[in-house]
Order: sequence, then structure tokens, then C-alpha cells
Amino acid sequence: MAAPTPPRTLADQLRRWSDEQVAALLRERPDLVSPTPQDSAQLASRAAVRSSLLRAMDGLTRLELAVLEALVVVGPCSPDELEDVVNAEPAAVRDAVERLTGLALAWSSPEGLRALTGVADGLTGTGAIGRLRPRSPDADAGGVATRLEAASDGARALLDHLDRAGGEGTSAARTPVAPEDATSPVEELLARRLVVAKPGGVVVVPGEVSLALRGGTTTAEPVDAVPALATSRREPSLVARAAAGAAFEAVRRTELLLDHWSTLPPAALRSGGLGVRDLKAAAGLLHVAEGEAALLVEVAAAAGLLATGPDLDGDLAWLPTDAYDTWSARGFAERWVTLAAAWLDTTRLPSLAGSKDRRSGKGLNALAPELSSIYAAETRRMTLEVLAELPEGEVLAAGTGVPSVVDRLAWLRPRRPASRGELVAWSLDESAMLGATGLGAVPAYTRALLAGSDAAAALAPLLPEPVDHVLLQADLTAVAPGPLESSLAARLHAVADVDSRGGATVYRFTDDSVRRALDLGWTAAEVHDFVGSVSRTPVPQPLTYLVDDVARRFGTLRVGAVEAFLRSDDETALTELMHHPKASSLELRRLAPTVLVSTLPVDLLLPRLRDLGAAPVVEGADGSVHIARPDRQRARVPRTRPAGLSAAKAAAHLTAVVTAIRAGDKAAAARPSQAPASSPAEVLATLREAAQARRTVWIGYVDNAGSTVERVIDPVAVEGGQLRAFDHRTDDERVYAVHRITGVRAVQAG
Repeated sequence: MAAPTPPRTLADQLRRWSDEQVAALLRERPDLVSPTPQDSAQLASRAAVRSSLLRAMDGLTRLELAVLEALVVVGPCSPDELEDVVNAEPAAVRDAVERLTGLALAWSSPEGLRALTGVADGLTGTGAIGRLRPRSPDADAGGVATRLEAASDGARALLDHLDRAGGEGTSAARTPVAPEDATSPVEELLARRLVVAKPGGVVVVPGEVSLALRGGTTTAEPVDAVPALATSRREPSLVARAAAGAAFEAVRRTELLLDHWSTLPPAALRSGGLGVRDLKAAAGLLHVAEGEAALLVEVAAAAGLLATGPDLDGDLAWLPTDAYDTWSARGFAERWVTLAAAWLDTTRLPSLAGSKDRRSGKGLNALAPELSSIYAAETRRMTLEVLAELPEGEVLAAGTGVPSVVDRLAWLRPRRPASRGELVAWSLDESAMLGATGLGAVPAYTRALLAGSDAAAALAPLLPEPVDHVLLQADLTAVAPGPLESSLAARLHAVADVDSRGGATVYRFTDDSVRRALDLGWTAAEVHDFVGSVSRTPVPQPLTYLVDDVARRFGTLRVGAVEAFLRSDDETALTELMHHPKASSLELRRLAPTVLVSTLPVDLLLPRLRDLGAAPVVEGADGSVHIARPDRQRARVPRTRPAGLSAAKAAAHLTAVVTAIRAGDKAAAARPSQAPASSPAEVLATLREAAQARRTVWIGYVDNAGSTVERVIDPVAVEGGQLRAFDHRTDDERVYAVHRITGVRAVQAG
């Protein structure tokens, strides 16, 4: 059986591809999909557009770029010749060629394998490998080697310098008739045809000379040598425990912060973002550095747990979303997966929060729109994937580990920006804070996350089991010997303040914390019952006295509106308040032995009274006590498509695009070489005949924009001036107005 003839054009090659190959091309180069190409010819034309070429080349490795450059230098060639000029193992070159052809950056022409038109221009600048020029059509490798050997030392040194400088220089030297007539190294190189003069006094080194200088290959060093990572050894179980501990803390701190912002949300800046003071307050609440607080805030927003919305006063603030309630009810491992997946996919750069904009000099706030990069998500995932390749027990070495990762990513994506080093360092720091890495290595559950498998199941055994009790101590503290259950932690936060964190969290009971519980509607009896039920140790007497003392004083003063009044059955309490050294700011005046009035509004008077140690309550117009229970505020969840739904829609759209391209190819092939039936009578007769015989036809049709398009259809019925037919392009049944059909011709089967 004769071998198939090579395709004449890239479009011919695309027509010969399977639907799976075309779909893979569109998946790798999504910019080719929109708008949907009419046929393979338009797809090939769009693939050669400079912007699309550059985008595709940005995703190539150093090896693949070197193979592509070799195709430009040597021109159309056989696979064997290409393997000879690329300084790499033949198998690696073949794999690179397969990827390049799959991306439509190279194709098999009748003259041999060749790079797509426009690739040569895209190889210059950032990410260039050898920076060689195309080889002359009549190049003689043996003749070039002979001329190189005959060159003087000065001429050879100048040639090496030009080659290292990009193969180009400027000179006003003339071209002598013979090398012996040369008066300078440049003239000698011109005479020996080792450099070529161009207009404007420019001299360039031809591609065949550059190849000879490198020993016949496009690069002096192997391009398939992947930079090794600098590593050391650590116990794998230690890596897993360290990472899981950080993951647990990330989830716990995120929950604590968002729960706090439920009642005291920070304002959203007009320019977007979170205020510096609010970030500092968040860092103080979580007992972490501001950089880690910014990371948790950014990840919460990326996960849809935090968004802007109106607060109780109608001002724009950062609030937990409705999704936060669902998220907080899940297990720790599932909650971590939500945060980690959001961090992996977000374009945000949390590590830039607090720094200065390099151009404007303005400070960059957390959650500000400027903190983003199109390379952020790719760098994070690639960094973790590089670490995931390490054998179990190997971790990044201190000091040299990060630079080695930067070198590896520079090999994987040579054309990426110079800021890649910073992005890698930030990715490693952030992954350690979130628990995606531990001690410079990737634990098993992060490998599962990268692979899209059940990371929560792998993480859950490493997390401590939640506890349902605390240990009360005589110094008014309660020790939680592990992570508390969510409901217990929320109730304990209402009556006690966090004193210290670590392996065990220490809570401290104070006048303010107990009064806070009473403000929320607790009674003294409920506080006593709660601390007694959750403690594995007897309730110490000092705690009982503290609760009773605060409860005795709670509500002694009642505040109403005059601007405000204070009423108390205890005249002594009011007298003490009137004579307090700091009472002048309250602007009090006595109306009766048990009533004081103030010119301050209630919302200002209450916090000032509490600062003086009083425990007032708000009294309504009917004399009843109003409990100042803060409302938990929520924002709407930002509208995003679920990842699974987006992937399914993308796959369906890709299938529809491939179907449309195939239909366009079929229409182009069925385009009549002679005039088709075009009169109204001929059109109707041909369509009715095709509908009865169930025959496929080609039609020309004027669409709503007034353009004539070609379609391949299967007519179903013609009635009432309309044609109902199955359209091969849309893979669906459509209705066409018969008067808009400009021509019809039967399509031959096969």
C-alpha cells in the first residue's frame, strides 16, 4: 500500500486529523475557538496569527523551543536531520516534535517537517534559545568548516563575539575580493563569507556559520538537561504532620476571622480593598503577621467566603457570604480543600499586600484590584507539581532549594517574565502558611489535590480530633486540650477571650468577657451551667465569684434616650458615677436621686460607661430591657460557575466547534464547480427531491447580516416557504427561509 502523500498546507493536515486531535489543539490553544472557525482553512489561518503564535510559544519548554528554532534555522527537513542539529536525545526530540505538531506550530509539508510561518519572528527576544538565523538554501557544511579553519585568530575571536551577541553587529567595512586583501577582521569575515553585509552597515552571522561554531548543533549545551532540585532528607511523617498542622491553623484562623467580621465588618475602601488598619487589626486578632493575615483574607475572598456588601448602616463593608455558613458546617479537611483549591486557581497576589506599587509608589492594600497576575495560578500549580516529583522523604534544601525551583521553572517556561523568581518564592511561602507544603515538601494530600482526587480523605487522618471539653483552672483560665468542636468554640468565644494559642488554646475569663455574654442575652445561671457542663475539672471558686459579681452589677444602670438618660434603683451607684474622675466626658446631669441625663446619644454613652467599668443595659420607651445582641451580617455569594459545570460546558462547546469545523470542510468540499440550481423553481424542486430521497445537499444562504454562507444540510420538509433541515454545522435541526437560499446542489455520498 502506497504511503499517503504529505499535506500541501497546514489546512490539509488539519482536515486529515481526527476529531480528537483537533479538539486537543483547541484545548491547548483556546484563543482559536472564539469565534468558531468556519472550516479547517480558517482554523489554520487563525493559528498563524502572531498574537496566537506568541501565546502558544509561551507554553513551550526549553527543549521544545530549541526544536522549533532548529526547524527555523535548517528549514524543511527530515526527522533524522532535525535530530542531528538539536543537542538532545533523539527520543526527547521526537516527543518535542509530536507536541509542536499537536499545537500546529509545525507541520509535515511535502519538503519535510517545517515550522509555521511567523514562528521565526516570535523566537526573538525573551526566551530565545540560540538566537540563530535561518541557514542559507545553498549552505555547504563542509565548506563552512573549511573557511572557519582558515580564519585568523582575530577574525575568529570577532566571529565568536558576534555570535554570542545575537549574531548581529554594525560595521562600515567593505567586502574585499580575497581574504588576503582584508585590512581588518571584519573584512576578512566578509571575504570568507562568514558574515553577510546587510543595508545600513549591519553585518549578520548566517545560520550555517552559527551551527558550525556550535559543532553542528543549534546549542553548545544539551537542551534536554532538566535542572535538578537542591534537596535534603527529612522524615516523611514529619513533613505530613508539619503540613497538616499548618492546614489546621489556616482553617481555624479563617473561621475565627470571618466569624468576627460577621458582627464587626471592616469597611471596603472606595478604591477597592481592605484598609491598612483593618488588616493590622485582623493580624492582631489571629496572632499572625500581616502578610499571613492578608493571605487568609485573599484566599477567603477567592473561595467565595468573603465579599463586599452593605452593613447595618448601609455602608459598603467586607462581609462573610452565605456560603460561609455552609463551609463552616463541614469537616476541617473539606474546609481546607475549599481554601487550597481557591488559592491554587486564583490570580491574586496576596504577598504584595503592604508593599509599594513600583510605578505609582502608592501602597497596595489587601483585596485591592491591582494585586493580580495572569501568571500567578500557573506558577503556583507548576511549583507544587515540581515539588510533587520529589521522591518521598526528599525536601527542598535550605538556602539553595528555592533558586533550584526557579531554575526548573525557567526551563519549563523560558518565555515567562523575569518576575518568575518572585512568584515562585511567594508560592512556596504561601503554600507553607496554608499547609499545602511542609518543611519544603509536598504531602500526600496535596498530591491528591493536584491530581484532582479526594484530598480531604488523605488529610483527615492527619488532623487532630475535635474535643468537646475544656479544663478550668483557678487562675480564671480554661485550657482546650485540642481543637474544639465548632459549636463549642463559638459559645466559649462569647464568654471568654483567647489568651494564647498553640498545641492547646488557653481562654481567659474577665469582667469584659462575662459582661459580653450577658449583653448577648445570657443569664448568670446559663453561664454557670455552661462552664460546668463543658469542663472536665471542677469549676473553681474564683470563676463562680467573677460571674456572680458581674451579674450583680449588670443592669444596675439603665440607659434611655433624652439624648440619653441613666436610671438606677441604687442611688449610690449613680453618685459614684457622677464623682468618677473620668465622668466629665459623659456630660451627666442629675434630675432625681435615681435618674441622670446626658447630652450624649446612647451609642456614644454606652461604650464610655463600659470603659469606666459600669455594666449598663439599654431601656426601651416602655421600661423594658433591650438586649444588645449584634446581628450576624452576610453578603451575597459572588456569582461563579461551579468548576464541574464550567468544565462540562467547555467540553460541550469544544465538541460543537469541532463539529462546525468538519461541517465547514464538508461544505467547502461540496462547493459546486458549476453553477448550482439557483432559480426559485429549481431550488424548490431540488430541495423537495432531497427531502424525499433523504439526500444531503449543499446550499448557499443569505443570513440576517446579509452575508452569504455555505451549509451542508439534510432536508426534512419544505412547506409554507420554509425549509426544515438538519444542519451539519450546528448539529441540530433548523428552519431556513426558502427565498434566502441562493443555490442548491446535491452532495455526492462519501
